Amino acid sequence: MQKKYLKRLADTMLDAALEASGAVLIEGPKWCGKTWTAREKAASSLFMQDPDRSETYLRAVSVKPSLLLRGETPRLIDEWQMAPALWDAVRFTVDERGQCGQFILTGSAVPTDNATWHTGTGRISRLLMRPMTLFESGESSGDVSLRALFDGAGEITGLSTLTVEKLALALARGGWPASIGEKESIARRRVNDYVDAVINIDISRVDGVEKNPARVRALMRSLARNVATMATIATLRRDISGDSDAISDKTIGMYLNALRRIFVIEDLPAWSPALRSKTALRTSPKRHFIDPSIAIAALRAGPESLLNDFNTFGLLFESLCIRDLRVYAQANDGAVFHYLDKSGLESDAIIQLHDGRWGAVEIKMGAREIDMAAAHLLALRDKIDLGKMRPPAFLMVLTATDLAYRREDGVLVAPIGCLRD
Repeated sequence: MQKKYLKRLADTMLDAALEASGAVLIEGPKWCGKTWTAREKAASSLFMQDPDRSETYLRAVSVKPSLLLRGETPRLIDEWQMAPALWDAVRFTVDERGQCGQFILTGSAVPTDNATWHTGTGRISRLLMRPMTLFESGESSGDVSLRALFDGAGEITGLSTLTVEKLALALARGGWPASIGEKESIARRRVNDYVDAVINIDISRVDGVEKNPARVRALMRSLARNVATMATIATLRRDISGDSDAISDKTIGMYLNALRRIFVIEDLPAWSPALRSKTALRTSPKRHFIDPSIAIAALRAGPESLLNDFNTFGLLFESLCIRDLRVYAQANDGAVFHYLDKSGLESDAIIQLHDGRWGAVEIKMGAREIDMAAAHLLALRDKIDLGKMRPPAFLMVLTATDLAYRREDGVLVAPIGCLRD
């Protein structure tokens, strides 16, 4: 029996994109729910991976791509990158019809750079879809709204029922829609199978270049050990040397690029604000997977091992928070960055909206770290040049605790189990 569709924040974003563009491309990792979400909006569908019809479809594309675009609109074309010529066919058809909401394309890999003739600017809107947040899976109470904070809400209250044990389970399961509500053993097996498919099939298929599975696995294990850090390629190479044969920086770079193109990793870029003094900033990105469950599977770990190693648990908890913050920020027309200057002052997440509003977040699991995290946030606020930038809409410590509240110094404390868009 097919599982009931779980509403996503991407639903609203897709509606808005269809109203504004002739076509929408939904990109993201395999198994994150792209097709499921697209089918909820589509009036007709074409599945390029249908084994009974894929050969026929590919022949049609080579002769007359427009044949596959016929159908009620919005028409879904799933895994369009199997026939890159469809991109230009969609763009041309959108121009010819002159109407919005004509097509929904989904893809779990970015084609090679020369696969399309035209960027699609003005015709095809892009929507990056990530795995589900804790709010979308029903595990966050949603008492604390990011939108409300940006709109000026200064007080927050809320209660999270997510214990540390439940967080460990959520981390290992991941935000994969098909695993929400499943037994732990089933969810973990699925993530392990996902990682095996990436290593043995997907990473080579994306660009047609055969890659050594042992080296890919070693790289993914190294990325998992260095998650939420600014590990350089040289750091990864030294770390890998204990797991695999020697591997060059060039090869690591090629493998990383392939993992990005199949949406397995998503680094967190550095923020460059206007500061009151000439403070040197560190510009390296932080290493993250699109979902922290991939890191846990790559390490062959599980909830039990996280509860026995709170150092690793803390880094993976930060990665889970970044995953959720990215989705919540995206729903508010924003993006997430990190801040670190040469003095060591940092903020784990800077959420900046398109209109310039921003908020700073420090991510700490336990209550003992809240005071220090709040001090860092206040110090960062004082470094910002308010003549060139707005003051922060909020300063927040995001935790694995249970209560949401506002401190006397104005810093907010919010459990990840209370947060929503």
